[in-house]
Amino acid sequence: MLKPAEAKSDTAFKPRVMGFLIGNLVRLLTKTLRVRITDDSGLLSNPPLHGLIWMFWHNRMLIVPSLYSRYTRKFRQAAVLTSASRDGAVLAAVMRQFGLESVRGSSSRRGAQAMIECRRRLRRNYYIGITPDGPRGPLYDMQPGVVQLARLCAVPILPISVEYEKFWRLKSWDQFFIPKPFSVVRVRFLPFIHIPEDESPEAARERLSALLKPEVP
Repeated sequence: MLKPAEAKSDTAFKPRVMGFLIGNLVRLLTKTLRVRITDDSGLLSNPPLHGLIWMFWHNRMLIVPSLYSRYTRKFRQAAVLTSASRDGAVLAAVMRQFGLESVRGSSSRRGAQAMIECRRRLRRNYYIGITPDGPRGPLYDMQPGVVQLARLCAVPILPISVEYEKFWRLKSWDQFFIPKPFSVVRVRFLPFIHIPEDESPEAARERLSALLKPEVP
């Protein structure tokens, strides 16, 4: 029988191994994809000097680490908000393969601490990646955290639209998209969104949801 310390080490080891394997598979897949980027934000031509929140739907996240690693890693550190669950630990290990740090927490666990850690990084001009309908959904239901964080830190939000030409869909809560090898991926960096102080959180969430309305739901 494993002692507590040994059990904890084993629990931590498995997500790291799974994350390493998945991360390398994702890396191989994304190298085959034909990525078409429309940059309405000016992110790639004139990267902002301040912190920035990247926002994208949970089921479109597969391509995002590669976008960061290929196009923006050279001029800005970044972290992704992941859940404090075992699945979150695997995802954090995947993110490390692309040079991304992870902030662990969600609305149901470590939410306040995660908000504090995101705030610290944004003040250090990090990019923070958030899936506003994650980690458990409902699908395309924007949670309040992204609006709260943007307002608290006075940083803009970068909505990222991702559409895959050919794909598989998992039978998970988010119907996760996996693009087929060598298919086209259309990525659009929308203009930066600022949350005015006089805009209600609900109105801001509705506005952001409308901007990210997917072509393929």
